[in-house]
Amino acid sequence: MNIEHLRQSLKEKWLGYYQENRLWLNRLGVWVNCEGQRRPSSSFILSALFDFRTRTHDPSAPCRRLNSNPDRIVIALGLNFNPDEEIKHFAKVKAALEDVKLLPAGSRSYPIAPRTPQRDEDCEGSGRTQT
Repeated sequence: MNIEHLRQSLKEKWLGYYQENRLWLNRLGVWVNCEGQRRPSSSFILSALFDFRTRTHDPSAPCRRLNSNPDRIVIALGLNFNPDEEIKHFAKVKAALEDVKLLPAGSRSYPIAPRTPQRDEDCEGSGRTQT
């Protein structure tokens, strides 16, 4: 599996999980600042990922072999972001896409009358002026 595809898939799953559980997650007090990003703790994010694992393969297995630091794993998986800001960003993008106006389906077409053929025996183009 492509690592970028894996990261995008995990990001979507994490944001979906976060949106569904946002109220109690904010009250839980698992928030940290890591490299300038406010987000739930790495341990919490990884435990949520292991919940996703029951439905898919283990997404963090390659990272765990390389590094046992939970913050490094979360960063390697592309999950070191503030979920509230990311959800706002996706909402803006979705709103912008909804504002795009497309041409209506089945617009009227106007028939184009065929040109009347004209004789041009000298092959100089009919209607052209000589200089």
